[in-house]
Amino acid sequence: MIVANFVNGTSVPAEETSPLVDPTTGSEFGRVVVSRSAEVDAAVRAAFQAFPAWSRTTPGERQHALLKLADLLEANAGAVADAEVRETGKIRSVLLDEEIPQCADQLRFFAGAARALGTAAAGEYVPGHTSYQRREAVGVIAQITPWNYPLMMAVWKIAPALAAGNTVVLKPADTTPSSTVLLATLASSVLPPGVFNVVLGDRDTGRLLVEHPVPAMVSLTGSTRAGVEVARSAAATVKRTHLELGGNAPVLVFDDVDVTAAAEGIVGAAFYNAGQDCTAASRVLVHSAVHDEFVAALVKAASAAVPGVDFGPLNSQAQLDRVLGLLSRSPGLVHCGGKRHGSAGFFLEPTVVSGLSQNDELVQEEAFAPLITVQRFGSDDEAIALANGVPQGLASSIWTRDTSRVASLTARLDFGIVWVNTHGLVAAEMPHGGFGASGYGKDLSMHGLEDYTRVKHVMIAH
Repeated sequence: MIVANFVNGTSVPAEETSPLVDPTTGSEFGRVVVSRSAEVDAAVRAAFQAFPAWSRTTPGERQHALLKLADLLEANAGAVADAEVRETGKIRSVLLDEEIPQCADQLRFFAGAARALGTAAAGEYVPGHTSYQRREAVGVIAQITPWNYPLMMAVWKIAPALAAGNTVVLKPADTTPSSTVLLATLASSVLPPGVFNVVLGDRDTGRLLVEHPVPAMVSLTGSTRAGVEVARSAAATVKRTHLELGGNAPVLVFDDVDVTAAAEGIVGAAFYNAGQDCTAASRVLVHSAVHDEFVAALVKAASAAVPGVDFGPLNSQAQLDRVLGLLSRSPGLVHCGGKRHGSAGFFLEPTVVSGLSQNDELVQEEAFAPLITVQRFGSDDEAIALANGVPQGLASSIWTRDTSRVASLTARLDFGIVWVNTHGLVAAEMPHGGFGASGYGKDLSMHGLEDYTRVKHVMIAH
């Protein structure tokens, strides 16, 4: 089995390949092509040639295509799930019941949003002159997606870009390419050739795509390190950038919560997708009055989670080694887990660690694993200081029954998303994106669509 590029409506091989590994076993099961300059250039040129015609389609025509793609995705959900499970180790029922339906919904949202872009009213803002604004497609968009949600992140990227009239060259992570290629294959029956292209490869492939002179914009979901590199490279040709980067979500738990219910909810949000989620509820801050009781409840809920049943493996041996390294250097108290689970695959035991200070590596670094850290606070001000005391600013949550506290703290938390008495839910209509080291730009919502447009002022003398 060799997974190939999908360019200009057809599967395209390349000479170089790398292994695909099943993370549940650690065994190689196939190969994926590794694209270099020639392959990247061919994909970009295909998108460039397709752009003039696609950008001139009506919003209604683009809506129709995206609605048909959503239908195709639902009709082929089993095959898409199989492709993603093989490379991620995800729980198949979660993909079928939660992630793929969300992807179809998001495609349908942007299909409708394509026809609802608003702007200022035309008018005579200067005497004798009529002005109006145009929202236009940006051009060819270079997009790079991560390995934790291969299909969903591809949908989050392509749906607003295509709805706005852009064409796309997307590079998925080298370890999880198949569901994205399958999405492009399905899309080829409803989109003109060259509108949505997938080029496969490693970090050097991504660098070639970002540095290519043709794309007008680069959109990345990935680590902060990758975002810095992309922003630096894109600056050389003044490309627009859209960066959704790492997260390190604080979870503020106050002394008026139902301890058992809150602990169970937080563990579910922390261990979803094996904690490999930039919004994972991984950094729990607990009021001193309920700290010990809450830690015990977290440990009970975490210990009940079964690797391979309730969540899958980490993405790779390298990711497992990284997390084990963080744990080995941590001065905290490991209440449960902290070790590899089993001898096959890349599973980590569900882990809860307390007794950490704000400067500890395990607090400052995003673990991206089924791992919860716990810190103690005594006041609202201390909770906010601990929550905001990391470089990332993507997501957060508050757990309390006090509505006055909610009103105050939601304004003080320096994160792009604040949940209250829940954590991790998304809605296509609401923006998803962060501050600080978590990047800039929004996915989902009308803000996400607007990010893939440019604004032109037209003034007519009369």
